[in-house]
Amino acid sequence: MTSPTPRYKAIEDFLLERIHGGAYPVNHQIPPEEQLARDFGVSRMTANKAIQNLVQKGYLVRQAGLGTFVTDRKAESPLHEVMNIASEVRGRGHAYSNAVVRCEAIAADDEVALRLGLRLGAEVFHSILVHLQDGLPIQLEDRFVNPRWVPHYLQSDFTQVTPNEVLVASCPISDVEHVVEAVLVDARTAELLQIDPAMPCLSVIRRTWSDDHLISYARLIHPGDRYKLRSLHKRRG
Repeated sequence: MTSPTPRYKAIEDFLLERIHGGAYPVNHQIPPEEQLARDFGVSRMTANKAIQNLVQKGYLVRQAGLGTFVTDRKAESPLHEVMNIASEVRGRGHAYSNAVVRCEAIAADDEVALRLGLRLGAEVFHSILVHLQDGLPIQLEDRFVNPRWVPHYLQSDFTQVTPNEVLVASCPISDVEHVVEAVLVDARTAELLQIDPAMPCLSVIRRTWSDDHLISYARLIHPGDRYKLRSLHKRRG
């Protein structure tokens, strides 16, 4: 026998339908819990549970004395740190997964050789992964690694660990360089990210060092409507 649907779930479904359908856009104030309780014939406690669940899932935010508002649920990363994307996604309360597109040794072309400080044609390790949040692609990671510093890179099971975790475990990161720009992507990248090729994307070129050793060069591509970067500068003294 199927268990009856909890009464708070009807309120959750109603609010999610309005959010996903655009009736409740970002920063829109949702009806107060008293009104939701009346409309659905439930107690305020039940309405509060529905709202709190959506707050925990990142759809809503409560502002004391003002009400509850729809949030911007784009995935977010700090710009001045190198974070493990799997930990970021799980830390926001979502399910993380990835798809490994490529993992191989190749000869460095002009761009890769220049970015990694290697001679043209030198062997480098190359991986391409698509990172997903709740089954939706949020990042295409196209990474090149200097084999001298991470010789076991290609033996890693990237369905279980991320490239970031492998690099940090092998060579603790001391310095990082980020170059950010808006780009349009080719048809293959659009297919992997499940987006229209006309959609603007956020590109982050990242190089990482361990002590004075240049370890990795990565191109991180994010759909513009699913991702944002955050930067916080604190004044010293």
